[in-house]
Amino acid sequence: MCGIFAYLNYQVPRTRKEIFETLVKGLQRLEYRGYDSAGIAVDGPNKTTTDNSKGICLIKKRGKVKALDEELYKKDSLDLDEELETHFGLAHTRWATHGEPSAVNSHPHRSDKNNEFVVIHNGIITNYKELKKYLNSKGYEFESETDTEVIPKLIKYVYDNRECDNVSFSTLVERVIQQLEGAFALVFKSRHFPGEAVATRRGSPLLIGVRSKYELSTEHINIQYNSALFKEGVQEKNSHNRPDSSNSLNSVGDGKAVEYYFASDASAIIEHTNKVLYMEDDDIALVTEGNLAIHRMNRQAGEDPVRAIQTLQMELQQIMKGNFEAFMQKEIFEQPESVVNTMRGRICFDTSTVVLGGLKDHLKEIKRCRRLIMIGCGTSFHAAVATRQILEELTELPVMVELASDFLDRITPVFRDDVCFFISQSGETADTLMALRYCKERGALTVGITNTVGSSISRDTDCGVHINAGPEIGVASTKAYTSQFVALIMFGLMISEDRISLQKRRLEIIEGLRVLPEMINKVLSLDGEIKTIADELFQQRSLLVMGRGFNYATCLEGALKIKEITYMHSEGILAGELKHGPLALIDKDMPVIMIIMKDACYTKCHNALQQVTARSGRPIILCCQDDPEITKNAYKTIELPQTVDCLQGILSVIPLQLMSFHLAVLRGYDVDCPRNLAKSVTVE
Repeated sequence: MCGIFAYLNYQVPRTRKEIFETLVKGLQRLEYRGYDSAGIAVDGPNKTTTDNSKGICLIKKRGKVKALDEELYKKDSLDLDEELETHFGLAHTRWATHGEPSAVNSHPHRSDKNNEFVVIHNGIITNYKELKKYLNSKGYEFESETDTEVIPKLIKYVYDNRECDNVSFSTLVERVIQQLEGAFALVFKSRHFPGEAVATRRGSPLLIGVRSKYELSTEHINIQYNSALFKEGVQEKNSHNRPDSSNSLNSVGDGKAVEYYFASDASAIIEHTNKVLYMEDDDIALVTEGNLAIHRMNRQAGEDPVRAIQTLQMELQQIMKGNFEAFMQKEIFEQPESVVNTMRGRICFDTSTVVLGGLKDHLKEIKRCRRLIMIGCGTSFHAAVATRQILEELTELPVMVELASDFLDRITPVFRDDVCFFISQSGETADTLMALRYCKERGALTVGITNTVGSSISRDTDCGVHINAGPEIGVASTKAYTSQFVALIMFGLMISEDRISLQKRRLEIIEGLRVLPEMINKVLSLDGEIKTIADELFQQRSLLVMGRGFNYATCLEGALKIKEITYMHSEGILAGELKHGPLALIDKDMPVIMIIMKDACYTKCHNALQQVTARSGRPIILCCQDDPEITKNAYKTIELPQTVDCLQGILSVIPLQLMSFHLAVLRGYDVDCPRNLAKSVTVE
């Protein structure tokens, strides 16, 4: 979704050009999230002011960050060489939800023509119509079609009606967010509070990076519960409400140099610092005179009163393309390493034991449950579908697989003895997060399967597994899918460790996992062969992908990849349903990909193949090596190494990932940033 990046340099001299470069580089690191316009806000003259130190200059542009970058240097009124000792700049990439992509609808949004307050926002304000109607009645004029614009107008209204002149910036923001409904991450800048920054979040991710040449005075920030509390008409104030409180983080000694980076995710921060603070819902972060403090309205029972500065393990080269054409291609070819990283330290192949550290304290509770509910969206949902059958076999429990949005729409019954899995690469998927909160309210044990340390799902679940796939930049998920697949298989292996009747099956799967990276390398070596097939298919308008059993999820995921980045219509079909409708689509002109592996469904899939060829279909078949019976009925084959049936889906999805990549390139599309899509879907 939208990308937030902001940079505050305190007592660190930077030219305006250097500040522009930092802001633009931050946005470029967030481009993978998907966007249609971009904008920045810096100190400088606007149309109603000529004094650089007093005004805020907004520069916004529809299209790519590169177009915005070019626009910055056309502003004759801005002195690029002017050195600013302390400065706060905002930058944003917008993914349109309310109002078409345009400069006026893009962020930052302003309070008025004097740019007294400006804000950048990720999320959706659900009660914006009511707020807009109220503010209109008070004489505030709106210039965009967005939901976001009510926020700067509202803070201006609160400021204009303040009870005294010394109301703090964070207090104004606090009063604003009390009126907002929906999901948001917000960063505020104001000409009335120069050099100050305020950020807050509810439901959308936001983190703060800290960099200083001096050692940080603390790596733990005590939260300041600074709002006025009213009890029986008596106003009480918490003692920790001073902006210069010793609880705030600052560089050693007052007035020492420090830089702060605010961002939607760590990829925009890692090249500057690996020291980050993850904000929680309803936190308000205030930077004033170089000190960072965290404020909250009031303290909830069981709430941690401290925010820790964490050290990121991510490396800059992990978010660089290297020698590949696109991030998606790089991530496909990283899968031999990413599945090893998912298994590292968790499977001992010598003793055939599996230990998932994040789950071991809850193992007894999980074993006593009456069913497993696996919840996700898109590719994460397909990872659940792919492993449902083996989890039912290994746990001997009923396994429900649910799309998060549908799960919520149905108000699905959930009980205290259910175990609910929430699968999300980013850990911030809005529908999955809502489902998590729904299940927690009903007392179920919640388990997170995410790829992002510090994400909302990883923090809010009772326990979980971090899949360790490494940063995934391409919008179309590839290595996260295979790592989620492996993580869920490992869960089944850990739960079934004491089942004597399942030991032979367990050992077979563990051996399959041991050789999995080598098998993936063999599949990747077929890239040239897959490209040749893509050369034949790229002008087609539609594509069917068929399979059944363990490979049905592969059909769904392969079809989704083709849809996402090639914009071809593609459909994953359960081969057992062929005669119930889809067979009507088959003729000599309809491209069909079939997945037929030597497993329990082999004979049934062979029957489906006969039906396709009888209708003059020309199937491209993913099959096992040395299977002449299939080869003679195929138009083309892609022969894959054979592994244990429940792991075959990992090997069979990779040719479809490669196929979608080559089709998109041949059709001339941007593989990493498909139209209308975002990497992290942080709104419902």
